[in-house]
Amino acid sequence: MDDTTQRRRMPRSERRAQLLAVARELIREAGTDEFTLGRLAERAGVTKPVVYDHFGDRAGALAELYRAFEEQQRSTLIAALADTDPDLDGVCRAVAGAYIDCSLAEGRELADVVSALDGSATLAEVRREAEAAYLALCDEALASCGARLDGAGAQALVGAGDSLSRAALDGRISATSARAVLTRVLQALTDPTTTRPEAS
Repeated sequence: MDDTTQRRRMPRSERRAQLLAVARELIREAGTDEFTLGRLAERAGVTKPVVYDHFGDRAGALAELYRAFEEQQRSTLIAALADTDPDLDGVCRAVAGAYIDCSLAEGRELADVVSALDGSATLAEVRREAEAAYLALCDEALASCGARLDGAGAQALVGAGDSLSRAALDGRISATSARAVLTRVLQALTDPTTTRPEAS
């Protein structure tokens, strides 16, 4: 049995994981503008119908890539929280460190996929849903320390995290600086002396 036959008989879950890994390679090499399901099929050594069966269309593949990124980010955060001091400063360091570390580990392709998501209403909704799940974990961790992160604060965290991650990826700042600054941002957002009750 040749290698092509073995790959064609790959279990569906393994095939999906393989296609996502290959999609990441393509985006890392040439960005999302050059990403098509035809190129994905060719690089993965499968027919186009196989790829379309898994993702439907190009937007579906990008959405699945982002969901995979977010799942990894949540896993990284959970692991960081399990290995940190259960006080507010410790949680802030864990949240900030996990955000930066995961973004750097995912690399430039994550930033390219995020940009592509922002260009489509459907994909933007996928991003909002995934972010909401991540921010819920952050909120739960902060709540255990008696802190809270309101809607504006959550958006500030994501905006600062994305900006600092891009700067670290580009080599404009160090990963250590990115973690430290995002930690301070989160500490300021959750400091009870800097928050005020919402007007009734």
